[in-house]
Amino acid sequence: MSWITDYKKSLKMIEVEEIFDLILYRPLAFIFVKLIIRTNITPNHLTFAAIVMGIIAGCFYSQGAQACFVAGGIFYLLFNVLDCSDGQLARLKKNGTHTGRIIDGIADYIAVIAVFIGVGIGFAANSENPAFWWTMLAVAGLSNIIHSILVDYYRNRFLDYVLERKNTFEEDLEDYKKEYEAIKNNNSKWLTKIIIRIYLKYMKFQGNIAAKKKNEKLFITTPQEYYQKNKTAIRLWVILGPTSQITAMIICTLFMRVDIFCWIMVIGFNGIALIAWILQKNIDKTLNTIER
Repeated sequence: MSWITDYKKSLKMIEVEEIFDLILYRPLAFIFVKLIIRTNITPNHLTFAAIVMGIIAGCFYSQGAQACFVAGGIFYLLFNVLDCSDGQLARLKKNGTHTGRIIDGIADYIAVIAVFIGVGIGFAANSENPAFWWTMLAVAGLSNIIHSILVDYYRNRFLDYVLERKNTFEEDLEDYKKEYEAIKNNNSKWLTKIIIRIYLKYMKFQGNIAAKKKNEKLFITTPQEYYQKNKTAIRLWVILGPTSQITAMIICTLFMRVDIFCWIMVIGFNGIALIAWILQKNIDKTLNTIER
């Protein structure tokens, strides 16, 4: 089997892939995965390695010197390559787990928090107006989290309808609830229980952010109709994906211009998010629905 064929298998649907993933991070991650695929390295090993890279990036950023900011950018890039590689390895080896998916999601937040705190210490605390730039970074970080939740939700919904999958949001929610019930009295599984409980709360928050209520309307549509009506909206959503924001952070910090990154996040990405949300709501109104 050729590497090109394997690479395609390691990807999601092209329409929901982020541009920087396709042209940079996933190709690098795929080469790495091909080098280790015959080893005993698991997707979880790569996830934990990614967490370490993210924390190291934050530590370098906190030093404030330009050379440290460059090093922080390099380690943040390595974080994202490893963050892509765990999913690719899982898809190629078909050995992904529910808990692994949760840990992968947690890894993103750990890295983002470490990097934003590091940048705050290294840049905001040493600026002429620390309070202002700490506030800007806090708003940028919160925006990052909300964007990630919305992108994840609408990307999965797009794939559910276009690929005629079961509703993965509800299916995952039920699976994790059942798994938690099965192990809740098993004290040896305390870490798994904590991870699942955190994820269940995250899914509830995700549903609320995306306005997913119990009386949500289901769409009566064909995969072709849903694709045609939503192809522009989904491309807007994936612009807001984490790798776009990571790439913006890396580029801006390489030039010690965290101020530009903050404005890109607060004005640029939030502006795109507002446009995507309005567009999505208008598209949803054009689809035939049925009340649950």
